[in-house]
Amino acid sequence: MIDWNKIETVFFDMDGTLLDLHFDNYFWLEHLPKRYTELKNLAHEETLKRLHDMYETHVGSLNWYCLDFWSDELDIDIVELKREVSARIAYRPHVKDFLEKLRRLNLDVAIVTNAHRDSIELKLEQTDLGHFFDEIICSHDYGLAKEDPTFWSLLQAKRSFEPAKTAFFDDNEAVLASAKAFGISHLFSIAQPDSQKPPREENQFPLVYDFMDLLTGVNTDA
Repeated sequence: MIDWNKIETVFFDMDGTLLDLHFDNYFWLEHLPKRYTELKNLAHEETLKRLHDMYETHVGSLNWYCLDFWSDELDIDIVELKREVSARIAYRPHVKDFLEKLRRLNLDVAIVTNAHRDSIELKLEQTDLGHFFDEIICSHDYGLAKEDPTFWSLLQAKRSFEPAKTAFFDDNEAVLASAKAFGISHLFSIAQPDSQKPPREENQFPLVYDFMDLLTGVNTDA
């Protein structure tokens, strides 16, 4: 599926790619509505409508991923509410084994995420994810979400990479389309971002079911 001899840089999304998206889906679709209803003494249906309308308005924008934005808009501490269920943060299957072996290929490896810095820190508290990467790049530092092709131009200006020799893994099809528009050649989606939902059956980008399959026949012995 991928010729590692042609790759110099590997970018990974974080949530739904390396980490199980179940935590995030559970938080935004179940835990937050429940706690917001309790904290604001609202009818649950009123909470669901307000959150649904806000989700629809901001999906795909930087606000969608910004915990400060949601804390301000909802007048609650989103980070603290996330901590209440942080035990659900987990790797996707075989990710750690894959990353350990990938490090031995001497590639430039980084996370490129839309997650807010506070969310990144919470994930790093619960996992050793930072151990595997040269850098964790946050789109908030650039003022644009990864869905915007200009983000990739800004990233390349700050952190030089050759698009034709770059592999990028993300569970978000809109983000992958943005990376494709910029010129990144080796693009892959994730078959099962959320372990509690069935795998995707089709996507416009090649689907990764198990990262370890990408190293079949590759010598990663140190």
